[in-house]
Amino acid sequence: MTSMPFLTTRKCAENATELMSIFGTGAGEEASNRANKSRDVGNVVQFCRWRQIERLILVLENSHSVATLH
Repeated sequence: MTSMPFLTTRKCAENATELMSIFGTGAGEEASNRANKSRDVGNVVQFCRWRQIERLILVLENSHSVATLH
């Protein structure tokens, strides 16, 4: 089961949507690559941000619910 990502700003959701429209099913991989690049240059804030965007993309791509439906 995928846990819900923690998003700090609306921009994170916009970035996820943008990556999904550009990269399709490879959007999660692209977000992961961006997180790795941020980590490699020592930018922990952007690393965490891109990891959460990657998790959001995985949730959005999943056809199963991850929480209670009302």
